[in-house]
Amino acid sequence: MAHEIPVTQARAEFAELINRVVYGGERVVVTRHGKPLVALVSAADLDFLESAEEGAGEQVARSVSTVREVPSAEGERPRFGIAAHHTSERRRE
Repeated sequence: MAHEIPVTQARAEFAELINRVVYGGERVVVTRHGKPLVALVSAADLDFLESAEEGAGEQVARSVSTVREVPSAEGERPRFGIAAHHTSERRRE
C-alpha cells in the first residue's frame, strides 16, 4: 500500500520522501485536496511498470482475432466503423 501525503507536506519533506522510496522500498502518492496527483516510485518499479505496460499491449493485440467493418444502424450517426472480435480462449505461443 502506498503512503499518501499532501503536496504541501511533500514539498517540505521531498528529500526524505526520496530516501523512503529508494531505500525503504515505499511508494508515495502525493495528493491535493485528498485527490491523488502523482506517485513517487523507485526507478526499478518504474522499469517494471513500463515493461508490464508493453506486455499488456501485446496481450490485447493477440486476443483480437479479426477486425471488420461494422456499419452504423439506420438513422444513427456514423461511428468509427470498425469492431474487434475477441477470442474466447487465450492463445499460447
